[in-house]
Parts: sequence; structure tokens; C-alpha cells
Amino acid sequence: MLPYQSLILLDRHASIPLTQQITTAFIDLIQRGTLPPRAKLPGSRQLAQLLAVSRQTVVVALEDLQAQGWIEQLPSKAATVGARRPGAAPEPLAPPTSALAARAGFAFEPVRRPATPGPSGRAGLQLGGGAPDARLVPLQALARNYRAASRRAQRRPELLGYGSPYGQRRLREQLAHYLHDTRGVPAGADNVFVTRGSTMALYLLTELLVQPGDAVAVGARSYSEADAIFQRRGARLQRVPVDADGLDTDALAALCRRERVRLVYVTPHHHYPTTVTLAAHRRRQLLALAATHDVVVLEDDYDFDYHYDGAPILPLASADRSGRVLYIGSLSKVLAPAYRIGYIVGPPDVLAALAPLRTLLDQLGDPLLELAVAELFADGGLQLHLQRSTRAYHERRDAFCAALQARLAPWFSFEPPAGGLAVWGSFAEEINLARLAADCARQGLLIGDGQAYRRPDDVRAHLRLGFAAHTPAELLHCVDILAHCLQMHFDVPATPVGRVVQPVWAP
Repeated sequence: MLPYQSLILLDRHASIPLTQQITTAFIDLIQRGTLPPRAKLPGSRQLAQLLAVSRQTVVVALEDLQAQGWIEQLPSKAATVGARRPGAAPEPLAPPTSALAARAGFAFEPVRRPATPGPSGRAGLQLGGGAPDARLVPLQALARNYRAASRRAQRRPELLGYGSPYGQRRLREQLAHYLHDTRGVPAGADNVFVTRGSTMALYLLTELLVQPGDAVAVGARSYSEADAIFQRRGARLQRVPVDADGLDTDALAALCRRERVRLVYVTPHHHYPTTVTLAAHRRRQLLALAATHDVVVLEDDYDFDYHYDGAPILPLASADRSGRVLYIGSLSKVLAPAYRIGYIVGPPDVLAALAPLRTLLDQLGDPLLELAVAELFADGGLQLHLQRSTRAYHERRDAFCAALQARLAPWFSFEPPAGGLAVWGSFAEEINLARLAADCARQGLLIGDGQAYRRPDDVRAHLRLGFAAHTPAELLHCVDILAHCLQMHFDVPATPVGRVVQPVWAP
């Protein structure tokens, strides 16, 4: 018998496992002819004693040699070297690396990230694009409903499996009732398609409706993520002016006469980002244009639920007679962004065409969360939450606008919004908004740098300042910081941060 304990030297401190070291050593002995074809090998117990390792270590190594074709093992017989060598000698793996590669070893085209309207995802004071206050979410009611849905899943395990890409019918029914009762949208459950937020709704509809090279009309200033989704699909964005009455439908009509427009994206209730409302005569003209020029109207009603001065306008979808308006919304502003529930309202044939696209992206949403939210609609909890949060946001708007007017009047111009969760305004020409944002960040306040809203012909920097996520006292502190940084910007003696400002503006 060969002196295996001398021929197979094991390094017990190496990063390579002992089984792999034994396998590699046997392959080397076979390739050098030290172990000729059909030579018998010691049994696993004897070999383990010779090498001073466990029998299991030897068994694993022999199984690996057999799997690679170097030896043959038959039940109750000694293993032998194979009569034929494998076609290619396998090389041992390199020792395990301490970290993954810093960069990919292959080429790919990165996706350009859209400009974000403001800070997000960080705690502390921030005046972003208009997020709700997560502290107001009815968490106890949602948790109770989620537990009830989980118990129901014990009796109905199909709730935990792959279900309909349309979303839970219970939620679709509740959404249809809600949209009919509050917005006049004549929808039934078969007209509602649940998505993971409105961004998924935008993405799915763009995939279905837009082909590379199609013209898509958007506002001169519009929602940057929607723009990015259209452009990713290969659409040609056609910018349409927006004024105090919303999207300029005369300019849109001229565009439609010049070229074929496939789709127009609008946020008529509160145009994003400027918060203006699409006037009634323009809403009628837009519907007529869609019918005349065969244009799809994609209506994003992202914050319908929050209005403070007068009644809200009804959506375009409530007056659509030709099946050209597709209506999307989300509960992200009603509850919080973490609750990824959006929806599409449209003709059943469009929703049926969306279903296979949805399964490629995400086979279904979150059935238990959808059931929990459906019960929040059904028992009136969501409506009660909306009443409370609307009162809170109304108070916050008033306090914020009063403080802005009192402290920033020389530098920041704005019109108090009739609804929604943010103020839109512009800074004086001489203000460097990027520098101001950096100064505010050092004082503990995050604001955007305005790049998401900048147009080539801008003279003044524009910014959207969300007020809903903070209490009136917190908002006053935010304005204090803004005023302090602006005073430093102009070398004006700064007022100490922390001064209390009493609201002086009233709607």
C-alpha cells in the first residue's frame, strides 16, 4: 500500500477545506501515474486513520472523486481508480475571497435616475415634495385588521398563494364605492386594478400604451418619475405650458394638430408640482381633444382627498364618455408611502391587458394588507382618518403659509394652495438654491435644490415645500432655519434660530 500519509500532505490552517485538499491530492496522484488505472484504494476508515481526519471527511472526498469520474465505487467493494481519465482535469476552486468584487466584470447600461423633488427617507426636519405625516396613520386599526386577515388565511390558505393580478376583490369593491361616492367616478369592481403604488400603475400603463417614438404630452413642469418612465419606454416628451388655470389646452390642441399625440399625462386637481387646478373650461376642452385626436388621457389624482378652501373639482374620469381617460391614484398620501397600494380605474379590456404585464413584474400585491385596508374602508375607519388628517393638514398649511409670509417675504414668493400637502413658490433671482439647501442641511433642515423643477428658461429657482409631515411648531422651526440661512446668504444680521412666529396669514 502506498504511504498515503506522506503523499497527501494536508494544511489544516488553509482556507481550502480538507475534503477539497484530499480530492485535489488524489487527482494529482492519478494524473502523475502514481495511482494507475484500476488501482485499489484503501477503505474510508483506513484512509481516515492514515490522514488523521474524520471518516466523513474522507467519504465526502471519495464521493467527489467518483462524481468527477476519477474513481469507481461499488457497494461492498473497495474503490478503484477509473479505467479512463475524465476528459478534462478539474482545477480546484480558488480560496474563498474576503469580499465580493467592487465592480461588475461585464458591461451594462445604467438606468438614469430621475431628479428627485426633495429629500426623503431620513428622519428629522425636511420640507420635501409633499409627504403625509406617518404619525397620524391609524396603526392600531390597520394592525387589528391585518391580524384578522391573517386568521382568515388559516381557514383560506389560498390567500397566502398566488392570486389574481387584479388585486383582492374585496378591496376593489371598496375602492369602487369610495371613488363613486367621493369623486363621482362611476366605477365597479371590474373597473379597478390594484397596484403597488401609483408608480407601478404608471409603469404598467406606459408599457401597454406607449411605443418607442410615440409623442407623450406632459406639463412644462411635471412629475419627474412619470417623465422618466415615459422616456425609459422611448417616448418623445412634448412639454405643454402650465399657467394659473393648469395645463394650457390651447397649446395642447396646437400640438395635436401638428403631430400625432399618443398620450397626455395630467394632474388636474393639483398640478404637480405647481399645485394649480385645471379650470373647468380646459377640462371640457381636454376631453374633447382626446376624442377628436384619438389621445389617451392619463389622469393622476395623487392628492384628491386633501382640500381646504371650497369643494374639490371632480376628476376627468367622472365625465369621460368615450373610454379615453385612465385614472390612477394611491393611498400613499392618505396613509403613508410604506403602504404600497395604488390603483388604476379604466375599461375592463384595458385592465385585462394589464394583467399579464403585472405578472411579469409582480405576480400579485400584498393580499393580507389589501384585505386589512379594505376593512378600514368598510368600517369607516379610513374616512374618519381622512377627516382628522385633513383638519390637521389644514391647520398646518395656515401656520406654514403665515410663517413663510412673515419671515421669507423678501426672498420667497408663493400662493397659498387650496389643497394638497405642499406649497409651490419661487426664490429671488439672486438666491443660489443649492447653496441655501446646503446651509439648511447644516442647521438640521433638509430641502430640495430645485433641480427636479428647473426649466431652461428659468430666471428664478422654484421649489415645492411639503408641510404635512410636521406639526405647526415644527413648521415654525423650519421657517426659522430658512430665514436664518437666507439672512446669512445676504449677510443680513441673523435672527437666532428658535424664534416663535405667530401666524398672521389667513385664507
